[in-house]
Amino acid sequence: MPIEQSDIVPGKIVEGKVQGITRFGAFIELAGGIVGLVHISEIADTYVKDVKDFIKEGDSVKVKVLNVAGKKVGLSIKQASPAAPRKNEGRPFAERTNRPVPDGGSKRYNNNSNQASSGRYHEGQGNRGSKPPASLDDKIAKFLKESDERMQPLKNKLEPRRRNRYN
Repeated sequence: MPIEQSDIVPGKIVEGKVQGITRFGAFIELAGGIVGLVHISEIADTYVKDVKDFIKEGDSVKVKVLNVAGKKVGLSIKQASPAAPRKNEGRPFAERTNRPVPDGGSKRYNNNSNQASSGRYHEGQGNRGSKPPASLDDKIAKFLKESDERMQPLKNKLEPRRRNRYN
């Protein structure tokens, strides 16, 4: 029984034949004459400079259907083969960043808080910081003061001294 367009659904793994290769991917002909594109980023788990290094025209390949939009079918070879876990998929945050996993569940390794993972101030965090972060107004005031201090010698050099003419 030939495969029809309605049988091509995202998530399904099907067999296809490489019909053509371009610099941005490969066209795969599925059963029933349906043609889909495997983008170069979906060829392999490693960096792909040239698609021809991984597949050739006429090769039979297993592909996973990523999306179907009208007659356009997006396919993936790398997601069709059961390989090592994909980068940053299904692993704890600390493991992905090669940090030791803490025993006590420290805020620093909490994946749900962007501030926690970036090392910013946290109450009760120990030697990281003893005072809370300054407000935006405080930071702006400090910047303006420092900027003015740096500019003063330059202004003094460039502006001629004004004398009182009416003395």
